[in-house]
Amino acid sequence: MDRDPVCGMDVDERKSQHSAHSLGENYWFCSKDCKTKFESNPQKYSAALEKRASINRKVVVVGAGQVGTTICFALMMSGIASTIVLVDRNSDLSDGHVMDLNHGLSFVQPARIFAGNYSDCKGADIVVVTAGAAQKQGETRLDLVRKNTDIFKDIIPNIAAHNPGTLLTNPVDILTYVALKVSNYPMNRVIGSGTTLDTARFKFLLSRHCRVDPHNVHAYIIGEHGDSEVPVWSQANIAGLPLKEDCPACERSCSAKERDEIFGQVKNAAYEIIDRKGYTNFAIALAVVRIVTSILRDENSVLTVSSLINNYYNISDVCLSIPTIINMNGISKHINIDLDEEESRKLQASAEALKGIIGQLKI
Repeated sequence: MDRDPVCGMDVDERKSQHSAHSLGENYWFCSKDCKTKFESNPQKYSAALEKRASINRKVVVVGAGQVGTTICFALMMSGIASTIVLVDRNSDLSDGHVMDLNHGLSFVQPARIFAGNYSDCKGADIVVVTAGAAQKQGETRLDLVRKNTDIFKDIIPNIAAHNPGTLLTNPVDILTYVALKVSNYPMNRVIGSGTTLDTARFKFLLSRHCRVDPHNVHAYIIGEHGDSEVPVWSQANIAGLPLKEDCPACERSCSAKERDEIFGQVKNAAYEIIDRKGYTNFAIALAVVRIVTSILRDENSVLTVSSLINNYYNISDVCLSIPTIINMNGISKHINIDLDEEESRKLQASAEALKGIIGQLKI
């Protein structure tokens, strides 16, 4: 495997239809567009390919609501970012949060944390977009998506104008798609947090049921981050032992009723939390920091993020979550996992539900 010097995606030189020879080296590309860009300035792109990752890891968070500010706190605690910038239209709010965060710096690894504006997106490795309207009583899902689409159409161009590395969105799926189209970024550089949190909830509930460490549970939630999401029971396992065949706790196959109850808790978790405290913030912040860490450290981690899908179980031109390799270039590769017939059908239905809403938007 090689890397496209323009977009940074992994390219199999044996299968690539686009290549070029420059400066004594062979280069392969994921598309004709990347090849054309490279040939316009080969010195620029070959130098960028060889450039070592910057020592200054800069993350910008847009939106000083519960999620955005908790992400800033989780980033500070992780020590993964050396510069954290909080951007919000309410400058007093972002200033207040930054003051509070800075007062705790003597307890964590050194970092520069400040309230900024869109111009601070220049040179950022990642911009996390958490801004968006909350759903009001009586408001339909389509009404909310339309409202947030208008917000993204205002925010995203202001970010993209400064060419940060990767855009990471939460809200996701439809708005990840909107961000991709409005930013005009390559698909590997626009990511939604997707079902990363849903997968974590799934693993936790399975670990509690099976009485094992969540780290040793291997299972995925794919598709939409929402009501049509899909649990991949056919691939769920502990120590390589399929859960559909033998549960370590039950010492037998878990019943369909038990599986339905576990998935119901996953799918309804956000509703349950919001009913009790009004919002979710801690777990989603940790999920976002996990994605950020994989990018900044070039980890090649497999996470169920939302990104543009093409020809995956006959699904194309929609952003949804599937197991994906994440590294310093954002999306490196989508992993084709084996789904059973029911899971495949449900994933396609999830995609159709999202595309039905996208088709009603003015992007």
